[in-house]
Amino acid sequence: MAEHRTDYIPRETARTLHGLFRERIRRSPQVVGYTHYDRHRETWRDYTWQEMGEWVDRCQLALQRENLQKGDRVGILLRNCPSWVVFEQAALGLGLVVVPLYTNDRPENIGYILEDAGIRILLFQDALHWQVLSDIYPRLGNVQTLLSIEPVSETHDMRLKTFADWLPDEAGHVERPTIEPGDLATIVYTSGTTGNPKGVMLSHDNILWNATAAASCETFYTDDVFLSFLPLSHMFERTAGYYLPMVVGARIAYARSIEQLAEDLQIVRPTILITVPRIFERVYNRINDQLAKKPPLARKLFEKAVEVGWHRFQYRQGRAPWSPKLLLWPLLDRMVARKIRDRLGGRLRLAVSGGAPLSPEIARTFIGLGITISQGYGMTELSPVVCTNRLDDNRPETVGQPLPDVEVKLGEHDELLVRSPGVMLGYWNLPEATAETIDAEGWLHTGDVARIEGDHIIITGRLKDIIVLATGEKVPPADMELAIATDPLFEQVMIVGEGKPFLSALVVLDTEHWQRLAGELGFEADPANLEHPHVEKALLERINRKLSRFPGYARVIRAHARLEPWTIEDGFITPTMKLKRKPLHAEYEAVIDQLYKGH
Repeated sequence: MAEHRTDYIPRETARTLHGLFRERIRRSPQVVGYTHYDRHRETWRDYTWQEMGEWVDRCQLALQRENLQKGDRVGILLRNCPSWVVFEQAALGLGLVVVPLYTNDRPENIGYILEDAGIRILLFQDALHWQVLSDIYPRLGNVQTLLSIEPVSETHDMRLKTFADWLPDEAGHVERPTIEPGDLATIVYTSGTTGNPKGVMLSHDNILWNATAAASCETFYTDDVFLSFLPLSHMFERTAGYYLPMVVGARIAYARSIEQLAEDLQIVRPTILITVPRIFERVYNRINDQLAKKPPLARKLFEKAVEVGWHRFQYRQGRAPWSPKLLLWPLLDRMVARKIRDRLGGRLRLAVSGGAPLSPEIARTFIGLGITISQGYGMTELSPVVCTNRLDDNRPETVGQPLPDVEVKLGEHDELLVRSPGVMLGYWNLPEATAETIDAEGWLHTGDVARIEGDHIIITGRLKDIIVLATGEKVPPADMELAIATDPLFEQVMIVGEGKPFLSALVVLDTEHWQRLAGELGFEADPANLEHPHVEKALLERINRKLSRFPGYARVIRAHARLEPWTIEDGFITPTMKLKRKPLHAEYEAVIDQLYKGH
């Protein structure tokens, strides 16, 4: 069997993000760096580092012809693909500032970012995105060139070209300015739950430090394969799923879509997955659905596999004694656990979960099945990773230990404060907001409530989201919502009760599970029946079953259900799937009042 090889590029060698790219080409010219599904040829295609470099050279010549100045902004509104990397690297190497946009964001947010950042060139996907841009056409005034990956027909805008036509056939002489590590590399707009998005300014060194520091927390090999499916417009994927693999010399394969993710896992067979809890929630709910249809013996076998597997994990971590039941593991692994791992490609050795909290129940299940999950924490303003669990000291109920060179402490109201080389340069055009977030001593105020046990950090909620009941009890709604959502009946959950005598829940139900529940209760699966007292009683039983580990006052007494999901388009969730509590409260004000009527 071939021996795994490591090839880390130090931060001092790379100096800048484009320097990292050029150093990787120098070290690994004929090694495959990227794999992508070519929709036109209907086949998967590999790109070596050398090929990527030649493509970037052509793109830099095209950008030079646009007469842009160092520091000018260019935008990317594109699904994850090699073209994203090529355009970004070409821009970074010319000292341009890259502004990524979410492909599923609301048109008014896209328009605001284009204007606020003063984007000069915008690379976008296809005719669907052109339709979105047409809806905000007056806001495209600053843009001098519009580039589409797919051809767009029936347009008379002279600025519009296809990316392929815009690129020269061959590379030529390019004047590259001197770029320093501290120079601005990107402005990443955070999809805030209130107001307009804020542009986070990150330098080359912010991101490069974060990628190399994160890479030092685990061993990565040159034959590792990352499956990339989280949007590159999110700093978690950009640092951990794009720059980190470049640092360690691993290959990135781009998933076709979230809908085809299960199939792509089988095809690509990744060894590393950068993911969010929602993916595990979906698999977990699907497993539970299938188990519900199987005989009791199959369910018992699954539960036993998770129980023994979890004990095995705790034993290996030094937190549990050896037990004779561990002798059952090879049999349970063959009969149960390996089959689940095979659904994820069969080669997965590490899944890094971030972006939102992972339910302890779900973490225990997958770790028990032999899937290594390391939960971490970060935020865009910190480039983004702050901490992650190390595999030799992995406590899944925590978000791990700080990265090297990261200082953490608790401030007022137990707010987590962070100081590190990853602290942003500031918010674009918002000096007051910058001063509110980074204090005079350089501590960034995260807005997250935490506690620190030893060197492990536990996030307990958002400072602004804590619900204070009329009784004075403080409740972190996110943790409760997370627990409730592990029941496949509940697609989306929002806990309410600020200043009220008890908690209530607004829930969006999964249609298929609602039909099943309605049948069990003897009702038609008519949306009108969602308001029937018997239905509410059944929902409350299932909700509170999931809240059994919470204190007694953290019980939900009333519930309001609906079937239509809250969407980005409606302005009720962010592109990163976080609830926008204020707009939801405003929308459901009358419903909430009714829930508390007479109390």
